[in-house]
Amino acid sequence: MARRTRASRSRTATPVLGAPASPHIKRTLPFFDILGEDQLTKLEAQVDWMFENVGVAFRDDPEALELWRKSGARIEGDIVRADAQWIRALCAKAPSQFTQLARNPERSVTIGGTNQVFAPVYGSPFVRDLERGRRYGDMAAFEDLVKLTYLHPNLHHGGFVVCEPTDVAVSKRHLDMMFAHMTLSDKPHLGAITEMSRAQDSVDMAEIVFGADVMEQNCVIMGNVNTNSPLLVDRVVTEAARVYSSRGQGLIVVPFILTGAMGPVSTAAAICQAMAEAMMVCAYVQLLRPGAPFVLGNFLSSMSLKSGAPTFGMPEPVVSNYAIGQLARRAGLPLRCGGSLTASKIEDAQAAYESADSMHSTMLAGANFVLHAAGWLEGGLSTGYEKLIMDADRLGSYQKVLDHALDTSEDSFARDAYAEVEPGGHFLGSAHTMRHYQNAFYEPKLSDSENVEKWEEEGATDMRTRACSRWKEMLHQYEAPKMDEATHEELSAYVARRKEVIPDAWY
Repeated sequence: MARRTRASRSRTATPVLGAPASPHIKRTLPFFDILGEDQLTKLEAQVDWMFENVGVAFRDDPEALELWRKSGARIEGDIVRADAQWIRALCAKAPSQFTQLARNPERSVTIGGTNQVFAPVYGSPFVRDLERGRRYGDMAAFEDLVKLTYLHPNLHHGGFVVCEPTDVAVSKRHLDMMFAHMTLSDKPHLGAITEMSRAQDSVDMAEIVFGADVMEQNCVIMGNVNTNSPLLVDRVVTEAARVYSSRGQGLIVVPFILTGAMGPVSTAAAICQAMAEAMMVCAYVQLLRPGAPFVLGNFLSSMSLKSGAPTFGMPEPVVSNYAIGQLARRAGLPLRCGGSLTASKIEDAQAAYESADSMHSTMLAGANFVLHAAGWLEGGLSTGYEKLIMDADRLGSYQKVLDHALDTSEDSFARDAYAEVEPGGHFLGSAHTMRHYQNAFYEPKLSDSENVEKWEEEGATDMRTRACSRWKEMLHQYEAPKMDEATHEELSAYVARRKEVIPDAWY
């Protein structure tokens, strides 16, 4: 495709008004480190043992195996083994922190270090809302969810597959999904990864928005891929890496391990397996392009050993979040883990408990990029409209804890108020209260703290009902962020041109 000039890219530099700006979180709260040096050393030794003795299969991609072979790895069939210190040295080339640019510069996010970025649910084939129930996702639902993510200030990143639009052919839907993210929102987002040409379309469309020379120096799009645990990296991952990483764009690599199925039943072994799988891909990425942005992922969940069903918010995954956080920081890699995860089918008490436990440990563990931070239901099979709004509402409280753990400034001690208020009096009308009342406390929009009489007078609604009203109100008020007309036309033409040459396929 044609390379765009510096002059044509300047049109992306003007901040767009619309939804409130939602910058990422720069935490001041310390990380919650549960492991001592002796335990960490044992875990890292296990990871190194896996690099050297067990290895990871790189399957169905001779080009990937050839790169490993030329670089000095030991190849047996499609199993790649390598010196642990060499793998760690390659991983050290990845940046510990990087910025993904957004179309609106005010919404660019920094991933890594003490920064945390919240993104919505990813990959659900179904959607659910209070009025229409559970149904297959379609393009209308997809656009609704992109708009709601754009509008909510507690979600910093658009993700990508907020639901699967199953009314569009699989071979073409990534084009409509990319177009929706790029035009209905101005937050950063991910791109397609399921097939190499779809990843290439994503990068090419990002180049239309940002320009080739901006892409050469900055991360403007990322791909999110899963290893095929246990210990298998397929061509979806390696080809996505060649498309994204070779252009200097970000790659998130996530082993999805149900302990007892795709990994050993012991949490320690599963954690080490996840580290080994992800770090081997990180090393491969650095062989492709040293310094390419990389996010180490962990999606470790427990399961019912009676039925085989995955379980969420359980103690073992919570502990794995804390442990993987420490290991990722020691490896110098940004981390993706956790989210508001639940096996519940609706937004009930089970969903609240499991999501809260999962998200709280994600927050304390220091996950730098949190996919599934809002909207996850039914083990990831369904995106809930109400769940998205309820989860995002609670993310605001996490954000305040992370970013403003405790203000100890001179004014925070309120000494003037003690001079003003007599013993037995109250502080409601004091000058100190008047100075701070508007932002003294986080006020969730969906929680009802009024007395029961007022609650009954206003309809005695529960939170699901309030969340339903809230998302409908948000969509009613939605206005698309402005986009340069020439950019919009170029994106539209690209989508139309690609659809003409891609046959419909439902796989």
